[in-house]
Amino acid sequence: MSHRIAVLSNVNLNFVIRMLKKELGAAEPESLVYETAGYGNELGTLLDATSSYEAFRPDITFLIMDLMEVLDHDLSASSDRIERWFSMLEGALHEERLYYISDAFLWGPELEVMQDTDCRKQSEDRWQECLRNLSRERSNVRILPYRRIIEEIGAENAFSFKMWYMGRILHTNEAQKRMVELLLQTIRLQERIPKKVLLLDLDNTLWGGLAGEADHSPVVLSQEHTGLMYKNLQRVITQMQRQGVLLGIVSKNNEKDAMDIIASHPHMVLRPEDFVCKKINWRTKPENIAEIAKELNLGMDSFVFWDDNPAERELVKAALPQVTVPDFPDKPEELPDAMIRIYRQYFEQAAITGEDRQKTRQYAENARRNILKAQAVDFASYLRQLAMEIIRERPEANLERLTQLVNKTNQFNLTTKRYEQSHMQKLLHDTGKGIYLYRVKDCFGDNGIVAAVIVDLAGTAPAIDTFVMSCRVMGRNIENAIVDDIEKELYEEGCLSLQAQYLPTAKNKPVETLFEKLGYTVIQTMETGGKLYEINLADRPEREYYAEWHT
Repeated sequence: MSHRIAVLSNVNLNFVIRMLKKELGAAEPESLVYETAGYGNELGTLLDATSSYEAFRPDITFLIMDLMEVLDHDLSASSDRIERWFSMLEGALHEERLYYISDAFLWGPELEVMQDTDCRKQSEDRWQECLRNLSRERSNVRILPYRRIIEEIGAENAFSFKMWYMGRILHTNEAQKRMVELLLQTIRLQERIPKKVLLLDLDNTLWGGLAGEADHSPVVLSQEHTGLMYKNLQRVITQMQRQGVLLGIVSKNNEKDAMDIIASHPHMVLRPEDFVCKKINWRTKPENIAEIAKELNLGMDSFVFWDDNPAERELVKAALPQVTVPDFPDKPEELPDAMIRIYRQYFEQAAITGEDRQKTRQYAENARRNILKAQAVDFASYLRQLAMEIIRERPEANLERLTQLVNKTNQFNLTTKRYEQSHMQKLLHDTGKGIYLYRVKDCFGDNGIVAAVIVDLAGTAPAIDTFVMSCRVMGRNIENAIVDDIEKELYEEGCLSLQAQYLPTAKNKPVETLFEKLGYTVIQTMETGGKLYEINLADRPEREYYAEWHT
């Protein structure tokens, strides 16, 4: 854990800060967690350029705010305290730092005798609206789900009058422990590369009972009892899919029987179009998973396989050890909670981008591209029929996607360097760096922002520091067009040569000889197997690609 963390609040969270230091477990935890001088002056701390907070220079700042204290117990509709707080906060934010601000939960003794039941909701809604607006305008501002902690344990178990009167400690020990867990999970999300695909069995997994045996044991899926447990499981999975988790089916069934249920059962929440791949047959599950990995062009460590049958789980673990295989709950009522844990452990991301929400559509379109490729006379014909368009996007307007692309891409990644969003924000303002970001469209749809290149301009010759491209568009010669675009721009700016490097990893073998294919010359070979390349920009070779440039 290398992030420098600050926790600021308008109530006493010293116990939270101490627990956070202990849990991080660093040899010198004070170097990782800011020791605040007090509480209640969070805006002053942020605004003071001479403060100890500013000298600490945290990467991530958590602002855990008690809404009643922000309002100073002024619950009138005319109060503008919330709006003024956010206005002052916005002026204190640093572009290169990441901020998590707690969502709203209004608590105080006077609410218990207030007949205006809308008062709480109005205050909470105003806070939420300001917070949402700020997070939309600032890519480095995110929402911390503080309210979830209160709702999970109940307000009566979350707040303590006794501790508040003794030392302005608003929360119980249990609530503070939950806060530390939330902060640790949020911090770890900054570094984790999430899984991409959830592969699901069907019988007694997505529904109860067996497909094709309705005469003997009807499928258990309904709006009540055990059927509702399976339906709520599907509701959780549907929400995961909408946030970028790709879904696949790996099930031993007669395909028609299973698909009839998925397409037509009145209580199915998931439908055929929600799955990017379906392997419903009588082959072994490791065989089917291996085929899916090939079709989607993903590594085995991208997959999570969920099946009620312990024998099937053990078979996949033995045959495909890189595939994650979680345990399956013993009772149907535990299914939704089990899937929530799977999401948080393997799929949850620090931020959801527009690209994530379009993943299922993009992979479905890719399947149609593969059909076209199989039918094409030759490769060049296939590329022409795709009618590809390449658009250069503004990096500063797509910071989250840029950061995500650099940190999640493994196969088409020449150096596998990782950048925190705060670091990437600094690079955008660094005149010694050139950052290029590309979107690709074709006759089947928008592939999204799929490629990023960072060029170091500070040396004697410019050098490609990072070159990544999504596996969705690999194998279409798009890299030829991108390198041409960058080389042309640098040459027009007076650069005579361009350097590049390849640093081998366990996963980037597919691009090992990329620069040789692009006409670059090896000028240095490293003991690790890496290579340094250079090309004379005046003698760039003509490269084949079939794509139009659009602005």
